[in-house]
Amino acid sequence: MAVSVWADKVLMLLRRMNNFYSADSCRTVCSRFEIDGVQVGWIPPHVTTLLARYPDVFSLPHGGAVSLRPSLDSYERRSEAVDAVLQTLRQEEESLSCLRGWRDEKYSVMPTFSDPPLMWMERAATSLFGVKRYGTHINGYTVSDSGEVSMWLARRSPTKQTYPGLLDNLAAGGLSAGVGVKHTMVKECQEEACIPAAIAEKARPVSTVSYTYEDEEGVFPECQFVFDLELPRDFKPRIGDGEVQDFYLLPIDKVSISLDETTAKCDSRIYFHQ
Repeated sequence: MAVSVWADKVLMLLRRMNNFYSADSCRTVCSRFEIDGVQVGWIPPHVTTLLARYPDVFSLPHGGAVSLRPSLDSYERRSEAVDAVLQTLRQEEESLSCLRGWRDEKYSVMPTFSDPPLMWMERAATSLFGVKRYGTHINGYTVSDSGEVSMWLARRSPTKQTYPGLLDNLAAGGLSAGVGVKHTMVKECQEEACIPAAIAEKARPVSTVSYTYEDEEGVFPECQFVFDLELPRDFKPRIGDGEVQDFYLLPIDKVSISLDETTAKCDSRIYFHQ
């Protein structure tokens, strides 16, 4: 019975994190976001309406797609023109709640991870365009002399813009424009948990997890690079940049059953269940 309940919870979690592909999602009424004829995102209808105010930057939907004007023919021109629009919307459109969390952090916009970026976009605005976001998640664990595995969890700061106070991976962070996966992983370990680079660099890449969900703030296609990091038994993570409130060490068999939608950040629960 316990296994069945656990399996049902995992299935519900997966459906929630991929709800953009459910029958009742907004996908059928979204416009494709294209640059040079290549799709790089999904734009919800209410955003398409707002973008129509800026004909010098965006072409109105044609064939189901919103595109940038041909005159915006370089990385710099596209980035600057779109950012100017977003800065205006940030000031004038209170309905766009995602822009209240403006971070001054640039994310790359590209068809796939291996493609050259076509522009950058403010992180807080990516959900308005359904642009894929990439990040790293680090599962930190220890192994006792008897072989028992325990996992370190972090409790997010109550002042975090997203998911305040919920449990999360030991460390995690998005890939800013121009920054690589391993560099981001090591940086997040250092900044969030005060893990020395010499230890963090020993983390093993174990998987990627991709999903697309929608909520009131827009469309979120995401791909996370997951790492496992064995920590010395006598090492205790310390609060670094203030994004974490505390750290906890739990036996591995207690991790999954201790976490639900009320206690842990939704996407992080995917990595706990791997």
